Amino acid sequence: MSEPLPTAPAPAAKRPPWVRMAIDYAGAVAFLAGFIITRDLQKATWFLVAASAAALVAGYALERRIAPMPLIYGGAALLFGTLTLVFHDPRFVKMKTTFVDLALGSAMLIGLRLGKSPIKLIVGDALKLSEDGWRALTLRFGIFFLALAALNEVVWRTQPDAVWLLLRFPGYAILTFLFAFTQAPMMMKEAKRLEAAANAAESQN
Repeated sequence: MSEPLPTAPAPAAKRPPWVRMAIDYAGAVAFLAGFIITRDLQKATWFLVAASAAALVAGYALERRIAPMPLIYGGAALLFGTLTLVFHDPRFVKMKTTFVDLALGSAMLIGLRLGKSPIKLIVGDALKLSEDGWRALTLRFGIFFLALAALNEVVWRTQPDAVWLLLRFPGYAILTFLFAFTQAPMMMKEAKRLEAAANAAESQN
């Protein structure tokens, strides 16, 4: 008789940041490496699908959960990569970034319209912002994701595969880092404002 399944996973030990980065970028790195090795986008897609599946499994095995963004990007890589392999059409994998970023950008702006801040789901407890701060960040990231979707469409339709792949990685990672960096002043201002509000509340008590 097999042992019963645990009702709740034990808390995962804190892991070095490079482990999370390796899981997040495994598919993109493997895709680029596959193209460098084979010089064929169709064949390189096998690398993308295999690495994305392995990254999702590894992420769940290590943390007993899959964070929203790796799940979205990894799942999309599996879906569009599989469509590319089944139909022998690289346009599917090229359009993956367009569809994902378009969906994310639209979700941000629609959520904002409904009075929600979907960016909280992605960032989690890493940031402490006021409701005004969350709304501002949601709007900015919504526009940023839509801009990435438009950029992807222009590049894959007008540039060679090698250029598009370099934009996909490390290009998008660099652009995202730079954009997030430009939001630091607003987030620091928000943090100071929240701290001042907390101090004022304590002084009144």
